[in-house]
Amino acid sequence: MIEIERDGAVCLLTLNRPEKLNALSSSLETALGEELDGEAVRTSACVVIAGEGRAFSAGADLTELGERTPEEVAAYYQGAGHVYERVAALPQPTIAAIHGYCLGGGLELALATDFRVADRTAVFGFPEVSLGILPSSGGTHRLVRLAGPARAKHLMLLGGRFGPDEALAAGLLTDVVEEGGARARALELGRQLAEQPRLAVSLTKQAIDVMPEASRQAGILLERLAYGMLSQTEDHRQS
Repeated sequence: MIEIERDGAVCLLTLNRPEKLNALSSSLETALGEELDGEAVRTSACVVIAGEGRAFSAGADLTELGERTPEEVAAYYQGAGHVYERVAALPQPTIAAIHGYCLGGGLELALATDFRVADRTAVFGFPEVSLGILPSSGGTHRLVRLAGPARAKHLMLLGGRFGPDEALAAGLLTDVVEEGGARARALELGRQLAEQPRLAVSLTKQAIDVMPEASRQAGILLERLAYGMLSQTEDHRQS
């Protein structure tokens, strides 16, 4: 369910369930989680996530949604459903290459990455509230951090679909490219990131990620500790 390619130091993971518009079933989430532990990801300097066929991902597999008991829902978030947090916690930078539908859980997966590149065919949306549920794979938290509470409420409570220009204006995207160009642009960005010193990239990414929840004093201390570590590396000495 996941195709793996290497482009130099960049690892490309492609969701490969095109007949279902890459709907995020537990099986697909489990397969993605397994690849995050694989050598191709572990030895890469950057990870790109894309979708095969006509969509990045149309969201959660609704055929599974109503079949779980509360106990099974809790177990899901400890297992396959934890993959979104695992993507967010990867030490190397991550990029979503988005085309076509990027809805619900698919948009939550994209938001778990560090950079999001979309082409002009991309269609975004959070349909969960209209289904009587809410985004539950980190989407509410990440959207508020990116777009602010008011915009997050507008996008999630009304549930309407929106295009790449609105997504860019809301802070959800890094870049918008012409139709068919998202994957190439994501790989180009990945190669640029891979050329940077890996440990410096990783520690800077992790420092940025914790800053919204850190106090000013803790944030400054983290910066100084990371600087002290990086100043002793060969990358810095040779710069």
